[in-house]
Amino acid sequence: MGGGSVDLSGKLVLVTGATRGIGRAVAIAAAAAGAELIITGRTVGALEEADDAIRAAGGRSTMVELDMKDTPAIPRLAAAIAGRWERLDGFVANAAMLPALTPVTHLTPEAWDESVAVNLTGQWHMIRALDPLLRASPAGRAVLVTSGAAVGSRPFWGPYAATKAALEAVGRSWAGESEQTNLRINMLNPGGTATKMRASAFPGENPETLPSPEDIAPAFLALLATDCTHHGELVDARAMLGL
Repeated sequence: MGGGSVDLSGKLVLVTGATRGIGRAVAIAAAAAGAELIITGRTVGALEEADDAIRAAGGRSTMVELDMKDTPAIPRLAAAIAGRWERLDGFVANAAMLPALTPVTHLTPEAWDESVAVNLTGQWHMIRALDPLLRASPAGRAVLVTSGAAVGSRPFWGPYAATKAALEAVGRSWAGESEQTNLRINMLNPGGTATKMRASAFPGENPETLPSPEDIAPAFLALLATDCTHHGELVDARAMLGL
């Protein structure tokens, strides 16, 4: 199941962390496939640059300046979407942060707290606020971005690994609770991708040996498609796309 021929015409898709890397690539690809976008990010300048790229792809977006730690802003965003569109067809939970890689016992409380706030607590607030809007869609789709760090032993990756494993658990529960609806919820592991976050973790790695965010984006589109049958699954983007 690839994403190259996915038609998202008439669909409204929200992508968090859409100003760079995978989130930006997914937003542009969804726009090129016909979707209308809501994009979130922490800085207006970066949002405007992403909006320009979306327009260049023939799409349009609504920009929302949002820090995932600002949890009171999340239900306000949902209320604004409800007031304007009354539904949401797609939700890509991409926003995340990676603290400095360090032993669990050397972590600062601030690094731990921020990781949990952005990568887990903020995600739950989004799920809670957007669920009614996704259920109001004829074919609501949610894609929670996870990581291979969620499994196995990952020295120095403690908070990131823990929050991604927890996000997968939340996603499985949410999916199980949504079996009798038209909503389809999946967790997607992009695998190693040439992003700034990846480069910060592996500074000696040659990014040209990795798939680009644009290479990975079709997997997201496949999970956003009306004919997507995956539900409650952990999907490997590379395996799906044959990369």
